[in-house]
Amino acid sequence: MRRTFVHFLWGALVSILLFSAVFFIAVWFGWIGYMPDMDDLANPIDKYASQVYSSDGKLIGTWNLDKANRVAVDYNNLSPHLVHALVATEDERFYEHSGIDFIALGRAIIKRGIMGHASAGGGSTITQQLAKQLYSEKAHNTIERLLQKPIEWVIAIKLERHFTKEEIIAMYFNYFDFLNNAVGIKHAANTYFNKEPRNLTVTEAATLVGMCKNPSMFNPHRHPERCLQRRNVVLQQMRKSGYLTQAEYEDYSAKPLDVPEHLFAAKAVDGSAAYFREFLRQYMMAKEPSRDDYPSWNMRQFTIDSIAWAQDPLYGWCNKNFKRNGDPYNIYTDGLRIFTTIDTRMQKYAENAVRKYVGGYLQEQFNLNMQYKKNAPFSSSLSHQQIKDILNRTIRQTTRYLTLKEQGASIDEIRRSFRTPVEMTLFSYHGDIDTTMTPIDSILYYKSFLRAAFCSMDSKTGAVKAYVGGIDFDHFKYDMVMMGRRQVGSTIKPFLYALAMQNGMTPCTTIQNIQRRYGNWMPRNSSRARYGAMVPLLWGLQHSNNWVSAALINQLGPSQFVNILHDFGLNNPDIDKNATPVLCLGPCEVSVGEMVSAYTAFANHGIRCAPMFVTRIEDSRGNVIAQFQPLMNEVISEEDSYQMIDMLRAVVNGGTAGRIRSYGLDGDIAGKTGTTNNNSDGWFMGVVPQLVSGCWVGGEDRDIHFDSGSLGQGATMALPVWAYYMQQIYADKTLPYDPKALFDIPKGFDFCASSDNDDTNGIEEEFQ
Repeated sequence: MRRTFVHFLWGALVSILLFSAVFFIAVWFGWIGYMPDMDDLANPIDKYASQVYSSDGKLIGTWNLDKANRVAVDYNNLSPHLVHALVATEDERFYEHSGIDFIALGRAIIKRGIMGHASAGGGSTITQQLAKQLYSEKAHNTIERLLQKPIEWVIAIKLERHFTKEEIIAMYFNYFDFLNNAVGIKHAANTYFNKEPRNLTVTEAATLVGMCKNPSMFNPHRHPERCLQRRNVVLQQMRKSGYLTQAEYEDYSAKPLDVPEHLFAAKAVDGSAAYFREFLRQYMMAKEPSRDDYPSWNMRQFTIDSIAWAQDPLYGWCNKNFKRNGDPYNIYTDGLRIFTTIDTRMQKYAENAVRKYVGGYLQEQFNLNMQYKKNAPFSSSLSHQQIKDILNRTIRQTTRYLTLKEQGASIDEIRRSFRTPVEMTLFSYHGDIDTTMTPIDSILYYKSFLRAAFCSMDSKTGAVKAYVGGIDFDHFKYDMVMMGRRQVGSTIKPFLYALAMQNGMTPCTTIQNIQRRYGNWMPRNSSRARYGAMVPLLWGLQHSNNWVSAALINQLGPSQFVNILHDFGLNNPDIDKNATPVLCLGPCEVSVGEMVSAYTAFANHGIRCAPMFVTRIEDSRGNVIAQFQPLMNEVISEEDSYQMIDMLRAVVNGGTAGRIRSYGLDGDIAGKTGTTNNNSDGWFMGVVPQLVSGCWVGGEDRDIHFDSGSLGQGATMALPVWAYYMQQIYADKTLPYDPKALFDIPKGFDFCASSDNDDTNGIEEEFQ
């Protein structure tokens, strides 16, 4: 009997060992569960991610399946305190094992599995945790998690065979999500401490490593006391492992948490062009437009997308081009390298300019303007019902509303949800704020922020050098450079004057400055200077005179104006529906990107350059699979472009954009301001010989605006952003932009000479 029992035990042991061996072999070769192949393990983070590069050779982002913009940091750029804290806390025998720590594993099985000590710690090594992060889906129950463990062990062993210990630690830190849009140690150090990873102190490193246990539970902003306790646990582990002396431990553990009150994510200005990267991702992955995919109210976008699909090789590139196996390219899985036209220096200067002026001055003025108004941030002219309608419309567009609706919640339940306080992180120009607020109040809070967009292009190629789609990508996703469209106001007038030059007029052609009625429309003007006099067109554009513009469009015809607007690249089909004299004052909605592109024609001898975003694309092996050239079309003649530059220079030299000179910019500059009704939109388009840049500032809704013209006009809202940008551009001697450069206009060119044989010296007879 005893011998039989012993044989049974041996048989059971051998069976378990054989079963385990067969099981691990099956896992090793991927017969059970998922096992990445050797190529995947060779580069687990970036193998499939497409990389986005700037024109000055900087990696500005990646496109991954998890949609995280992760920027890798080499081991040598990690603070040694980070490494010591991680090893001491998570895997004290990290440098001694080959992926599995059998001592820690045995302790975990006995203490946690058999004795039930929940606080005994786990048996996972750093390499196993990395394997879990890289390849394991979230387990929904204990059984599922137990089945994942053996797979992670095998992956950990393979990782150890392919990587050094230093590379494994770097991958661990680069992959971990520290929350608050801080994916990877670089963003975490920037977000929580406004530092680079190499500069983190002992306590800062301990804080971040402490978050690795549970970044939500030990978040320093939401749970500072809990985070402090966890930090001190990490410090204690560092002392036990010999990385700190007893005296150092006591000194560091006595220090406060020392995490700044506000997160630094909103303040980061690093030239990484978040709005641009997201726009480019959507642009390259776009599918061929189909009318059925667009709601009836958005046929305008269908037309714009259809034109882009037909004319721009980059639009929908992934679905226009195919790999050898016949599949279309995928930016998430094909490891492409996209070389863009963005310059990180110029991008940083543009982001700085928007933040400095809009965030540092204009927003404060708007808050003061709204301080005692019951409708704030909306216009005082709105009724309570109109504001209610705007808020209800906004609520229906939120993720919270759509999710609750999908879950079957009633209207009353949804209303209660929007009026129940919840924890949330709010944007501020001083850093993110963790607070408790009702969702409806958060909507009003966010609507109180003025929005802005800025774009800068090379005047000869259309290469987009800087792209700022909003004031903060993390909190205001909507891109106002290429996606959003707003009324352009008087920035449309140069296109009308270009049409006049095309029809034989010159800057010296005179027109009577008088108010007239055109059918049911009688335009107003902000000034009565030189009323009734015959004024040259140059003066009319210089002072943005509405009566002169109305007389011009009446002379030339709205249909001709519509045609030249399309030639300038303004593709909004609604322009065709509004072919009336009113069009000369800019009621049509256009994107900032389209406007900047249109103005390149003035600096480029009459040839308009379409926005150029990418120069080439390489596959994962470095083979060039696509190259892109500037897309251009001639809009006006060279002579007409010289005359337009002359008039736009006059706008800066004594006209509506005269305040540019107060910023110390004394070079050859052309430009145009624009303001729409009720100061809803402020614009400035600035042109120098090598760059064309444009800025828009306004509220999220047209009913959010300054009540005073002094603050609400384009010269006040948008022009200073351009000025701050150009100050930085000219100050950077590593950039090829000369503040003393002159427009390429032939010496002795007669601006008053007409290119048309039938010279028009005056057109007052049209109104006799």
